[in-house]
Amino acid sequence: MKILITGGTGFLGSHFVTRLAREGHRLTLAVRDPVRARARARATAGAFDYAAVDFMRATRSADWLPLLNGIDVVINAVGILREQGGQTFDLLHRQAPAALFAACAQARVKRVIQISALGADEHAQSGYHLSKRAADEVLLGLPVSAAIVQPSLVYGAGGTSARLFGVLASLPLIPLPGRGDQRVQPVHIDDLVELVVRLVDGELPENPRIAAVGPHALTLREFLAALRRALGIARPPRFIPVPDVLTDSAAKVASMLPGALLDVDTLAMLRRGNTADPSMMRRLLDREPRRVEDFIPPREAGAARLGVQLQWLLPVLRASLAFVWILTGIVSLGVFPVAESHALLARAGVPEALRPAALYGAALLDLAIGMLMLAGRHRAAVLVVQAGLILAYTAIISWKLPEFWLHPYGPVSKNLPMLAAIWLLYELEPRRWNTNT
Repeated sequence: MKILITGGTGFLGSHFVTRLAREGHRLTLAVRDPVRARARARATAGAFDYAAVDFMRATRSADWLPLLNGIDVVINAVGILREQGGQTFDLLHRQAPAALFAACAQARVKRVIQISALGADEHAQSGYHLSKRAADEVLLGLPVSAAIVQPSLVYGAGGTSARLFGVLASLPLIPLPGRGDQRVQPVHIDDLVELVVRLVDGELPENPRIAAVGPHALTLREFLAALRRALGIARPPRFIPVPDVLTDSAAKVASMLPGALLDVDTLAMLRRGNTADPSMMRRLLDREPRRVEDFIPPREAGAARLGVQLQWLLPVLRASLAFVWILTGIVSLGVFPVAESHALLARAGVPEALRPAALYGAALLDLAIGMLMLAGRHRAAVLVVQAGLILAYTAIISWKLPEFWLHPYGPVSKNLPMLAAIWLLYELEPRRWNTNT
């Protein structure tokens, strides 16, 4: 069977592609830049083809018709959580899909599967849900066999929801909006993929709207506690209710930050609830959907736990290092008696004429290093500079002021854990490597 998939390089779409290719289907991925997409997926590039289409401009059925020759099934998995620049809900969720669906009807495509969202119904209020619902209604009004898959929160390795809620579940103190009684019904990515595969290969249900949800509705508090157990964290969760006024303020601020997962719309959708009857999901899968406690296999729990814990532990470590450098710079600029600083420089062998420059130059350098750590730019290079300075300072002190190794407060020996922390951050810092060898 020949299948065209839009959004095939995203989180959901890439899982659909992997499974459908393994099932033996002939796949075509509609992407903006086929060359770049093929380069990103070299390991599986031979398993499917790419078709060039600019989803932000493909708002007429004529833009899609050339891609549909010989296509049996179309899966639309394009979706964004937040608008950014020209990427708007109306364009990506309504206009382009509506044009694609109209083209499918003209080309007599046998089946269209639309990945919508739970909550894209008559009660929808957010731009995300309203735009998804608009496309759903267009599809259902066309003479084409269709299924509207409406997932709840989708959990899976590499997914935005998995990262966000995994981090929250792993925190020593877990903040909750209000009392954490918002209702959710998470579905595992593998169950969603299995559902889509069965919709591709089997008969469609009489009701085209299919809620892709887990077996039970949970409060947000219950979901995070269950996910914490799945991660293998033995300590029971400790929740901190956050008043609505603070949550609303945080959402408004986050709405102005690019890439932030929380905004006014997502908070409103969370408060509305995200649950549905799982009976159709259960019937189509011929089994019970996976429980949250089973989202992470026990053999993978350790790696998953480490992954989400590093998401918040590494920023804490970076901030603490930045604080040390900034505080050292401030203290050296005059908080610590200048005469005593000059005396230490004299004992280290610095000529009298150079002592002011050495003192204030080193202080300004410390401040710059701390600020660059907080800014996050060129962080790997900044870490190398930190390590080099600490090693240089340690060498000079060991040579000129060896008694500091025996100081009861350990001013020199504490450089060792500092160097270890810098090394850890350096090794885990994302860097681009030249693979053209």
